[in-house]
Amino acid sequence: MTTMQLSFGDAEHTGKRKKTRREVFLAEMEQVVPWNALLALIAPHYPKMGQRGRQPYPLATMLRIHFLQQWYSLSDPGMEETLYEMPVMRRFARLGGLDNIPDETTILNFRRLLETHDLAPQLLERVNAHLARKGQSLKAGTIVDATIIAAPSSTKNRGGERDPEMHQTKKGNQWHFGMKAHIGVDEESGLVHHVECTAANVNDVTQVHKLLHGKEDTICGDSGYTGADKREELQGVEAAFWIAEKPSKLRALKNKRERKYAERWEHFKGFYPDSADTSTKPHTGEKECLCPSASVTARSTSTSWLSWSAVRSPAAARSPWRSGSTRPC
Repeated sequence: MTTMQLSFGDAEHTGKRKKTRREVFLAEMEQVVPWNALLALIAPHYPKMGQRGRQPYPLATMLRIHFLQQWYSLSDPGMEETLYEMPVMRRFARLGGLDNIPDETTILNFRRLLETHDLAPQLLERVNAHLARKGQSLKAGTIVDATIIAAPSSTKNRGGERDPEMHQTKKGNQWHFGMKAHIGVDEESGLVHHVECTAANVNDVTQVHKLLHGKEDTICGDSGYTGADKREELQGVEAAFWIAEKPSKLRALKNKRERKYAERWEHFKGFYPDSADTSTKPHTGEKECLCPSASVTARSTSTSWLSWSAVRSPAAARSPWRSGSTRPC
């Protein structure tokens, strides 16, 4: 491992008695991420040092900065400013001082490099293979969900047009412009094993078949996936579908006792997902496979953060011709 020369300002923070949550998290990431495997994957596409002109930043530094940007949902200018302000971030990225911090354009170009060579799916494969070797392999169930990745609606390319792969969509009472990341998450560990990026206006339920690893016995989703079990592309799937009831259906129940039973059943599913089966709905007597909860995303464990960072970059890089925030809505 390369040793890093600390500045006097950074060295002052190394002797403090308490570690912050950010320091603990980054220390875990230092141990969990398979750095060598990821660097070997990107290295053939990264500019070589020793050639004429301005020398590139070390690949390890740029990859660590990219991961920091995804973990903390920072825009390119925000990532640059954070590196100036926070010594713990600089130490994780192996930056020795304030005079060699990459600017926002360099950070953007590295993200573009990953997108241009379609490296993000390969990073995901490497990460999942590494976690499988460590005993964090996929379990029986998959949770599906989607998140909007917003882009500035005024963003235009050189031709004065918006990115044709993006679109506007309405969520609640608010309109968003950008893309949507459809995510398949392991039910037990919270690891992201599949991701599909589409325009923001694509319906969630149309992408379920692309988010399965094929060995599930349960598929869970929020009410946006109502009717997934009836779709033609999922007829060959033998897994049980646990889909949350739409709130409007619960409100439509006029009988107070029936509504109370239905609400209690939804609450029960959220706390006892393993006990859900092809069960009889208490308020209607219908057979239906139900989902443990509403909106579900990757849990904030070390391994799920690692897996999510490996797949989030392709859609987040789609703020097409300028850097912008990549925070999901």
